[in-house]
Amino acid sequence: MKIVNHLLSTIIITFVSFSGLATTYPVTLTDIDGQKITLQQEPKRVVLQDGRDILTLALLDRDNPFNRVVAWNNNLKKTDPKTVELLGQKWQSDMQKIPDMGFNDKGEVNTELVIAQKPDVLIAQLRAKPALEGSGVVSRLKEANIPILYIDTFLQPVKNTTASIDILGQALNKETEAKAYTDFYQSHLTAVQQTTAKIKQQPQVFIEAKAGANGSDSCCFTHNNAGWGGMVQATGAKNIGSQFLPGASGTVSLEQVLTSKPDVYIVTGSRWINKNSIAAPFGYGVTEKENQSGFERLENRIGFNQISAVKNGRLYGVYHNFYNHPYNIVGIEYLAKFIYPEQFTTLKPEDTYNQIITTFTTIPVADAIWGSQAKH
Repeated sequence: MKIVNHLLSTIIITFVSFSGLATTYPVTLTDIDGQKITLQQEPKRVVLQDGRDILTLALLDRDNPFNRVVAWNNNLKKTDPKTVELLGQKWQSDMQKIPDMGFNDKGEVNTELVIAQKPDVLIAQLRAKPALEGSGVVSRLKEANIPILYIDTFLQPVKNTTASIDILGQALNKETEAKAYTDFYQSHLTAVQQTTAKIKQQPQVFIEAKAGANGSDSCCFTHNNAGWGGMVQATGAKNIGSQFLPGASGTVSLEQVLTSKPDVYIVTGSRWINKNSIAAPFGYGVTEKENQSGFERLENRIGFNQISAVKNGRLYGVYHNFYNHPYNIVGIEYLAKFIYPEQFTTLKPEDTYNQIITTFTTIPVADAIWGSQAKH
């Protein structure tokens, strides 16, 4: 029955994709920053300021998400090399042709090289806007008549992820594909929030982002209302980081965490390219043994076992990049399952991820661990 339902959903989505209306150019759209951008024709040459947004393009340019990309910041190679490796299985020749511009949130990039690629548009994360303006990138691209289209999956992840995908769908003549995914996303978000809305008590949750990525002495980096903090709040829980941080992210001392007495403690992890990392790995190619060994390393940090949630067996972990990722609905589902285990006994976020990959993209399927609980 599951196979039949999957085939039917695929047929329906395929039919819709062929029957959808095309974008009429020139088109004027409003990006997440509120700026109006007019595109005279469908963009064929795109630059990605954040390489993780290749996974957004995978929802739209499904046959080949690299088809339009003429330059990108391949930050995935540092935060998740296994995902890059998986993409390379299918699109290696395309990836090799695209220069890695090292376009980062600090605005450090050779703008002349970007301009030399003759892009029709630069797609950038809104959080990078101050740095791009401060470094002069915005003004130089404006002089070259290259528009910057701002999207957001970090500052307001729940509100802006679907809006960003819709905007890109309109910009890239992929409105039908965009709507198919955002409808799916919204239905899963609604299902989570309808359940959590009935829960009167708000658990206190601490998210340690990139836990152990910089070694055993580092604790406790987190997010306030952005990123993981906003995703925690979307489940109806209280995000402890929001009580202490003036900015989007920062460090809360272990003493403050201990005093806050979190009901649930969640670490985020990946395969960091850092020799000092003691993080619990998540993502493609991670084994349960590797994952649980990571939890052990984190628990062995001085004072960590005194945290109330850890002592009570409420230590969990999740794939770090979901905090700034078009598939962050999977991260939200993991949070809901971790925070409210009695209410979400049948929820399987890993199935949601696999459904995204198999229904809305042509990314190869591979084994992975996206979220788990410490078992010791």
